Amino acid sequence: MKIAIIGVGNMGGAVCEGLFNTGMDASWEITASDASLEKLELLKAKYPKLDITTNNQEAAKSADVVIVAVKPWLVKPVVEELQMTPSQIYVSIAAGVDFAQLESYTCLKGQPMFRVIPNTAISDQQSMTLICKCHTTAEQDELINQLFGSMGQVLFIPESKMAASTSISSCGIAYVLKYMQASIQAGIELGLTVQEARKLTIQTLIGAATILKEHGQHPATEIEKVCTPGGLTIKGINQLEHDGFTSAIINAMKVSM
Repeated sequence: MKIAIIGVGNMGGAVCEGLFNTGMDASWEITASDASLEKLELLKAKYPKLDITTNNQEAAKSADVVIVAVKPWLVKPVVEELQMTPSQIYVSIAAGVDFAQLESYTCLKGQPMFRVIPNTAISDQQSMTLICKCHTTAEQDELINQLFGSMGQVLFIPESKMAASTSISSCGIAYVLKYMQASIQAGIELGLTVQEARKLTIQTLIGAATILKEHGQHPATEIEKVCTPGGLTIKGINQLEHDGFTSAIINAMKVSM
């Protein structure tokens, strides 16, 4: 299978790294294209099997799957120049650009298309990747499921849920990291070293996520277990509520749709 990645910025580059870090199927051939030769050469230095070019058409012309990972305002001019064929699978990684727009850019009715929104953890095979589809077959669905499933978890959803889901999984990773940043800063203020605060924060987050993943409990149930009567944790939880923590998270996700 030949895969073309058009655009190797933060997300396109992460997808490229993720594919190579999976160990790759021996039959995969990956070509990356970008206006920046410097970015391409940095990737090539890490992954010698990667083919690189600054010509988008050259990268896409013989690809089975074309992954367009440019900024939303660049999708139209980039896709129009690719001159894709009906046999190619078009994957768009651009938030807010819907299927109706994408189809008008390709100028092909019935073009097999996927909208895919990973998060940056895809480079380490830990993405929560959202996928919606249009004009695709069951075989094509399975192909894209396997491709992105090799780099984390995937969830197929209707296009109508893409914006809400993106705010939680794609934008949401930044909100989780913001909490972690605050936790580390608090640790330093309380007398810990950066390294100590960082280690404590990371493992605590992994532990909390593992509890929910493995046991399927509601977060409130697990919080209750930690909040003993008159204890320290309930004081902290109440302070978070007084300071608007829950509302701040909900509002951040709502404005990022």
